[in-house]
Amino acid sequence: MSQYSEAELPPLPYDYDALEPHISEQVLTWHHDTHHQGYVNGLNSAEESLADARANGEGDASAMRSVSHNGSGHYLHHLFWRNMSPDGGGEPEGDLRARIEEDFGSYEGWEAEFRAAAGWPAGGWALLVYDPVSKQLRNLAVQKHNDGALWGAHPILALDTWEHSYYYDYGPARGDFVDAFFEVVDWDTAAEEYEKSVAHFE
Repeated sequence: MSQYSEAELPPLPYDYDALEPHISEQVLTWHHDTHHQGYVNGLNSAEESLADARANGEGDASAMRSVSHNGSGHYLHHLFWRNMSPDGGGEPEGDLRARIEEDFGSYEGWEAEFRAAAGWPAGGWALLVYDPVSKQLRNLAVQKHNDGALWGAHPILALDTWEHSYYYDYGPARGDFVDAFFEVVDWDTAAEEYEKSVAHFE
């Protein structure tokens, strides 16, 4: 039987109440312990189904799609937690700031576009990614973790805009939640992901 590495839920890199008052302890508890865990469980279940199908010389398209959905959800949530910090906020600096200004014209231009991605009516994710084909940064509005993704692009900043991310704290005012995200955004982590991308692809 083919083997797979079982996914595990990584712990939050800070306490559950560390992002208050911007994001509540209750939301982080539900979002991390229930929602993110659900994608981990779904990914492991799909991997097990694929392993069984391979052992029987069969294919399982449903399991393949589940790997894509749950695997993307798992990865993006892991990045989302690291993209926030109780010491976050402000604006990017250094090489990432320079690249944002080069690719979007200005930091303000990038932020306006990112906020538009976060306001996409269906919800999902607003992502800042590095596109290795065009060798530039791009913003993406992604639904259901993987619909609207760009092949080969490496996410460096992820904002979850599903309702479970903000409704308890902000009700339908998603824009207020986006404002709150910018109060805790960890640009150091985004810069690390950017540097990894550039080192690998350029």
